[in-house]
Amino acid sequence: MGIVFAIQSFMKKNLLFFLLLGTFLGFGQTPERFASHRVKKGETLTEILALYKISEEQLLEYNPLLERVGIKRKMSLRIPIFTTSSKPQVLSRTATKTSSYSAHQVVPKETKWRLAYEYGMTVKELDSLNPQIAEGLKIGQEIRVRNQDLRAVLPEKDSLFNYYKVLPAEGYYRIEKKLGVSQRVLDSLNPSLTETGLQVGMILRIPDSLSGRLKIENDLLVERVNLLDSTLLKKKMKLAVLLPFKANEIEFDSIEDTKRTLEARNLHTISIDFYTGVLFALEQAAQKGIEVELTTFDTQNQLSKLGEIVESKALEDQDFILGPLIPYNFDFVSSQPSLKKIPKIAPLSTRSVAFRKNVVQSVTEEKDLRAKMYEYLERQLDTTQNVVIVADSTNRKTEKELQKRFPWAIKIRPEKADYILPELVDSLLIDSLPNKIILETQSFPIIASALSQFSAQNTKNRDVQVFTTYRSNAYDNENLTRKTLGTIQFTYPTGFKPLDKPLDDAFVSGYITAFGKSPNKEALRAYDVVLDAVLRTAYAEELQQSLEVGETEYQSNRFYYRENENESFLNQALYLLQHQGYEIIEIKE
Repeated sequence: MGIVFAIQSFMKKNLLFFLLLGTFLGFGQTPERFASHRVKKGETLTEILALYKISEEQLLEYNPLLERVGIKRKMSLRIPIFTTSSKPQVLSRTATKTSSYSAHQVVPKETKWRLAYEYGMTVKELDSLNPQIAEGLKIGQEIRVRNQDLRAVLPEKDSLFNYYKVLPAEGYYRIEKKLGVSQRVLDSLNPSLTETGLQVGMILRIPDSLSGRLKIENDLLVERVNLLDSTLLKKKMKLAVLLPFKANEIEFDSIEDTKRTLEARNLHTISIDFYTGVLFALEQAAQKGIEVELTTFDTQNQLSKLGEIVESKALEDQDFILGPLIPYNFDFVSSQPSLKKIPKIAPLSTRSVAFRKNVVQSVTEEKDLRAKMYEYLERQLDTTQNVVIVADSTNRKTEKELQKRFPWAIKIRPEKADYILPELVDSLLIDSLPNKIILETQSFPIIASALSQFSAQNTKNRDVQVFTTYRSNAYDNENLTRKTLGTIQFTYPTGFKPLDKPLDDAFVSGYITAFGKSPNKEALRAYDVVLDAVLRTAYAEELQQSLEVGETEYQSNRFYYRENENESFLNQALYLLQHQGYEIIEIKE
């Protein structure tokens, strides 16, 4: 009530101002369109109304929650734009008319393609009018743009659409093959196409769900490098694979014991599955004319055995080394002076390895996953939502980080017996606002308890969605169904995307023919990391020299390396995934 009272008192003091403002703007008008405004720290209602030159009544009509909770930081407001003001009069974005062109002053976060789209130009036309921006835009720079009476102002972040630049020789057919969007949809979202047709450099709006396998860079869809179609310089190479098969522990004379060993999930089975992925990747490379000499070592998960392998000097003439799987063992191999010049790839574990010269950490680190999710949550969550943070005792640092970003959020801490009190959940979730839950735990009992309760709370009267900044292997438990995760639109960052392909897909059917079953997570990981390393080496002759090619993607993994400390390399590619029904979709950011 205190917040509502403050707004009412504010209105009385400024009644004359609003009456005069209403006279100029005209009440009862139908907005021509809407802009989105995110409330900044310390920003007042008066400033927002003056910024967009609308009345409080007009703002409240399309933002009824304001009357109940007042203006709050990070709140997303729907701003009506009327015909008397064809665009939001945001003072920091100015365009001054001259003759057939306008002068536009560049503000932070603007890019050439967005300005081209807004002013109905192509990027090439913008560059030709402004030779000084060939190397990029500078804040405060004044550039020439087309005069346009109805400028198509883009929101800072549009969650419904992506944008694509038309390339040379691209027509409707090629774009549909690449993005999955038909001419009918393109024409409906880009009305100017009916007059101009497709032009090189033109920026097209397309649905977010129809963006093919392209990635987003500066809010614009761009293609990833496809090394399979690139010119390859090196067609012969050597690969050493170090895996803990632990063959010495298998009782081959006992069929039943061997069967039990290989049916359980352990280092034996993980190594075998991983190795099938390695072999399948090398088969793919062979089809491209790349000959890889593979040498495989059973490390037996013992440092003494690794010492023997190193002493044999069998690793010293390799183009690159894959493994061992266990970080402690990997660090032993990477510390060997004789192997200093050879790229050594950490292939599977999310646990950090020692960063030494030519160490390649191919798994995206937890801190990078969390950082990406923090950015995403800051765009998605605001004070118009009921935000609840659920964190166990091992995630206090993450809880503190989230509380700093969302100070209005409510906290729930699980009981010591690894469960959440149902009556507490029921009391903290509400019907009148969207409930956004951030779950931070790696304990499966807590995960199972929390997700079951949140899923049950998601009804026609209650809107509940669950996020996490880090999805550990605990979520791989077979008792956690896609139905449960889909009900709450579970959203998370990850370095691995499940392979949702039918059995008759060429990759899946080929793998089944070769190994008698569908590829699992370890096989897919091995396939992707080996194929990427082989193709990068073939493309640039040395793995280290290939890192400038940018982001690559294969079946379920992406690779985008940057140089790290001590001349090592770290993969920073990831996915933002969301469960919807029984499907898992990628959120392209």
